[in-house]
Amino acid sequence: MKKYKLILCTFSIIGLTLTSCDPSVDAPGSADVSVVTFLPTITLEGGDVVLDCNASSYSDPGAVASAGGVEIDLETKISGKYFGGASVTDGPDVYQVSYSAFNTDNIPATEFRTVLYPECNGDLVTSIAGMYTGTVARNGSTPAGYANNGPFIVRDLGDDRYAISDAQGGWYEYGRALGVSYATPGLILKANNILTNDFTSEGPVATNTFGGSNTFTSLIVDPVAKTLTLTVEWDFGFTFKTVFTQTDVYFN
Repeated sequence: MKKYKLILCTFSIIGLTLTSCDPSVDAPGSADVSVVTFLPTITLEGGDVVLDCNASSYSDPGAVASAGGVEIDLETKISGKYFGGASVTDGPDVYQVSYSAFNTDNIPATEFRTVLYPECNGDLVTSIAGMYTGTVARNGSTPAGYANNGPFIVRDLGDDRYAISDAQGGWYEYGRALGVSYATPGLILKANNILTNDFTSEGPVATNTFGGSNTFTSLIVDPVAKTLTLTVEWDFGFTFKTVFTQTDVYFN
């Protein structure tokens, strides 16, 4: 004997609610019994969010999870991309908010929202903090797709220390479109004297997934052009030179 499970999906098209069913999901093991399960759905309140650079807190717009028209429990998690993977919006970063729910048969559904907490732009005379786009060259070459990417964040850590969201200028994250799991976060620079381009690094940083060591070479600041030119050496045999241009446009 077989037990058949009927999965019902409901959705709306211009106000018309439709229901589709598929009787082919087979659950072996008992007498002939039909079981209906409604797939969970999650509806976000609003879309992606850009906070003010002086924001003191973040209030999530929320989401609603339901199955078969009945609201179900929803779990919300926040994760920072570049600066330590914080589970709360505790400073400038790009955060991913995930919303997860399960129906009574433990069938999952997940939706996502991006929250950008931008860094306030410095004057590039007393502060290099801010939001940037980036154009990167690897061993002197900048192929199509590796220019004007972003956003990149130079986060002010206080005491003339700055953290850079991707020391390789998005070569893999944006240029190769591999995402943040191939970025190179964690580079922290001490500004000894911005006007003379005197910066020191707190140590080399690894590239996500690939590994290896990226060693800081130089940072050149041009306050007129509103650019930072960062050079790092990756011990896989590559030199990355990125021109970061300060911007108020946060998403491409």
